[in-house]
Amino acid sequence: MKLARIDGKIFCTASDPKLKGVKLYIIQPLDDKLQPIGKRIVAADGVGSQEGQIVFWVSAREATLAIPEREIPADAGIVGIVDEIGSDKQ
Repeated sequence: MKLARIDGKIFCTASDPKLKGVKLYIIQPLDDKLQPIGKRIVAADGVGSQEGQIVFWVSAREATLAIPEREIPADAGIVGIVDEIGSDKQ
């Protein structure tokens, strides 16, 4: 899993029927210090996240399973919301 920040929402007038009711967000991948890395991408939301939140996301085959109970045509999927980031280092 990787970290990202949700930067915006995507609205579609036409999409694959398997995406009906699925929220699509623009996410900015982040490194372990929460600094942006790479380009922003579109991800399907499987956990009810909102704009501005830090989330876990997956890509490739795992992304097709981000929405419970069905497979979707997606390259990236949001699978968790980050509540807190800590470190064991003293």
